Amino acid sequence: MMVPSEDAANQHDLELFHFAFRFLIEEPDRILAERGLNRSHHRILFFVAHGGPDMTLTDLLDKLKVSRQALHRPMRQLLDQNLVALSPVPSNRRMLNVTLNPEGAALEARLSALQTAYLDSAFQAAGEGAADAWRRVMAVLAAEPPKIEDADSFSMRNGGRPLIGNMPRRAMP
Repeated sequence: MMVPSEDAANQHDLELFHFAFRFLIEEPDRILAERGLNRSHHRILFFVAHGGPDMTLTDLLDKLKVSRQALHRPMRQLLDQNLVALSPVPSNRRMLNVTLNPEGAALEARLSALQTAYLDSAFQAAGEGAADAWRRVMAVLAAEPPKIEDADSFSMRNGGRPLIGNMPRRAMP
């Protein structure tokens, strides 16, 4: 029996990831599109919904890792559709709290419920321990990635995998 190469396995992993992501976001994207919104709006709604009652605009920018300029347009659209609200922080009126309005909370809950159901179904089908293993992998993938300039060229071509000692695990192409 032939064992697939690590590159072939990685290619297959990426293919599975792309298909899983497509199915995870397909219905939420359709619902958002009906309102003229997209995935960036969904991310904002999600993080505002789960950021606590004292989330400021600055907190949201930090969480999303975007600039004020990048956030401006989607936030304006959410404000115009009365899905989010901005209000001055009582202790520092130069800062703004961001919250979901009832309609925004309902939309976010609907989108998250679809995705949670998809994940729950997948975890159940995959069997015991699958959810914990997936969460561990996702925690690693979601961790702050190394900066490109800090990585050597081989590890970048090698998918960021570490070298064993100072030698590559296989000959470079």
